[in-house]
Amino acid sequence: MRPIGYYVHHHGIGHWKRAVALAGRLRRPCVLLGTVTAAQRAAAPCPVLALPDDAPTGGCHGDPDGVPGLHYAPLGLDGLRRRTAALAGWIAEARPALMVIDVSVEAAILSRLCATPYLYVRLAGHRADAPHLAAFRGAEALVAPYPAVLEAPGTADWVLARTFHAGFLAPPPALPSAGGGIVVVFGRGGAGGEREALAAAARAAPDRRWRVLGPVSSGTAELPANLVLLGWREDAASMLAEADLVIGGAGNGLVSQVVALGKRFLCLPEPRPFDEQRATAARLAALDAAVVREAWPSAAEWPALLCDVEALDAARIASLHDAEGLARTAGFIDGVADRSERYGG
Repeated sequence: MRPIGYYVHHHGIGHWKRAVALAGRLRRPCVLLGTVTAAQRAAAPCPVLALPDDAPTGGCHGDPDGVPGLHYAPLGLDGLRRRTAALAGWIAEARPALMVIDVSVEAAILSRLCATPYLYVRLAGHRADAPHLAAFRGAEALVAPYPAVLEAPGTADWVLARTFHAGFLAPPPALPSAGGGIVVVFGRGGAGGEREALAAAARAAPDRRWRVLGPVSSGTAELPANLVLLGWREDAASMLAEADLVIGGAGNGLVSQVVALGKRFLCLPEPRPFDEQRATAARLAALDAAVVREAWPSAAEWPALLCDVEALDAARIASLHDAEGLARTAGFIDGVADRSERYGG
């Protein structure tokens, strides 16, 4: 049986977690392809091809005018050259029935140039630019890792017609409980938190326990007794399960976990290309599934704001969870791969 190749983007951790969760449920053999750590490779449920990093270096010459139809094509970058060659070489040797691209316009186009069909993971936000539309048109289908009710207004009808709405693809969470106070989360893909702002928030709500996951800027602000900065933690999932309410951005990974746990949520969307987080946050607010603020609140705002979050009906955000989303999506991917056998190889 010809395999499925799954290309994994390396910004943040959400793409990798989604890929691992799906790869473990596919009927066909699967190979994950991306820039990964040794720990990720060892824990993967299937073979992994580690691709060279394509991050800019001092020796590359960018193209300030860009290339129509592409997002990332700097000149003179050896890492990108080797990465592209490794990906094309694997496709030529393994002859996959299907590639899943999560996400890269360039990897999608390369797959098609290598005579290989692909599914494209379509993230949230406003993605009507020429490169995205080219990748959408060339795909066998599009996979949206969120429910249809969170679609951004104005998404083209033909894009919606080609989209399989997978729902949030979080692995099964720990059983939700309570008593864990406030859990604030800063992901790997953003700027992190500010020590002074966190200290001010905790002082404004001294009767609440504040725990902070993720990077926080160093500073001189003294931390109140009810605030703990934990950094990266392996038990982050269990801490979210215990939270009384969660504060964080609108990245797919965190929102997936909050939805699966049915937690009351203060959503503070972070700047991302194509308004990815703002678009998700706007839909959550429209559904009364979260309280949304565009910036970190001032100290004076926190007491009333926390009351607003606690007044949310948690059933609204919980209703966005699809317990069968991973199984449905894995079945959809296998089905597209089965049909793609008609192209030969």
